[in-house]
Amino acid sequence: MEFTREDRDGLTLVRLTGEVDMRSSPELRKGLLQVAKESVPHVAVSLEHVTYIDSSGIATLIECLKNVSRYGGKLTLIGVNEDIYPVFELAHLHDVFDLHRDVTID
Repeated sequence: MEFTREDRDGLTLVRLTGEVDMRSSPELRKGLLQVAKESVPHVAVSLEHVTYIDSSGIATLIECLKNVSRYGGKLTLIGVNEDIYPVFELAHLHDVFDLHRDVTID
């Protein structure tokens, strides 16, 4: 998995590429915890180029959502592609996360 971060006015865009699994989740967790620690008002995580996500990746995103919500921030998942959307749907998380199939940020 590749993790890149781009900071804009009040927004941090995190782009993920590859597989988000047990092996790569600790790196993702570390990066997202840093973003939350900075109390960024809006965090957008692009999943456009994620080919696979397992329960550890989902758990990491849930932890990020909790941390960002704790300080009143917003977490948006963008570019949720057809390969990984069913994972969120099966886990009934499509109503928990602010999911967008497109990659534009509100």
